[in-house]
Amino acid sequence: MATIRNIAEMIQAKPASDGDGVKLLRVFGGRGPERFDPFLMLDEFGSQEASDYIGGFPSHPHRGFETVTYMLEGKMEHRDHMGNVGLLGDGDVQWMSAAGGIIHSEMPKQTQGRMRGFQLWVNLPASQKMRPASYSDVKAADIPEYTLDGVTLKAIAGVTMVNHHKVIGYFTEVDTQPVYLDVCLAAGQAITLPADAEHTALVYVFEGSVTIGAGDVSLSSQHLARLDDRGDIVIVNKTQKPARLLVLVAKPLREPIVQYGPFVMNTTAQIEQALADYRSGTLGMAS
Repeated sequence: MATIRNIAEMIQAKPASDGDGVKLLRVFGGRGPERFDPFLMLDEFGSQEASDYIGGFPSHPHRGFETVTYMLEGKMEHRDHMGNVGLLGDGDVQWMSAAGGIIHSEMPKQTQGRMRGFQLWVNLPASQKMRPASYSDVKAADIPEYTLDGVTLKAIAGVTMVNHHKVIGYFTEVDTQPVYLDVCLAAGQAITLPADAEHTALVYVFEGSVTIGAGDVSLSSQHLARLDDRGDIVIVNKTQKPARLLVLVAKPLREPIVQYGPFVMNTTAQIEQALADYRSGTLGMAS
């Protein structure tokens, strides 16, 4: 009989503000990042009120990790010091590897209506933190979508099995082998997917409610479950309404994490170097 992962920790997303006053929910991030390794942070943003998002995220630096922005609704423009410009719309995904350094902005391209989505931070291994930065925009129509007996899902990243069907995400060549799925479970439906032993597994519900694991523990909207480190992931919707959730699985790096704002490195000296490079205007510049 297969082992089933249970919930090791449950977290409620908390109101926060970032950028130029953008209101959001911080799902996790900050203290104790090792238990989410290699994931560093997850934010959910969403509002019908333009005043909650109109300030956007003016020009700012990053080094040492990757950001994944997934837009459910709305329009957001990316610009960076390498000359990249990209407009994210409904269902689009941006994968940015800050690596050795990038300076970019993320600004709304709407003055009314709903803006909604997620930003996930994924750490890079020490050997890759100083490689050249890269950037990719993917349109919603290019994100693989699967319908499996009452379960629909969008596969942003990774290769896995869901209900005995192979699922291949758009991004598969990523250092930490992440699986990133947006799953919609109809009433009464369930998903089972394997995860390698000791790989980090997270489930974040953003609509409805589900139960997880052999313990049949309920996880409601705007709550994250960090699962224990062995066995299959089993998620069931026992309610009469659809549920929607993110499933995140990845290989932990097990390396030191030193973070100072937008820089995530392995030592304090590397953080000090990142600050010095940014102040001198050399962050992200080819050597």
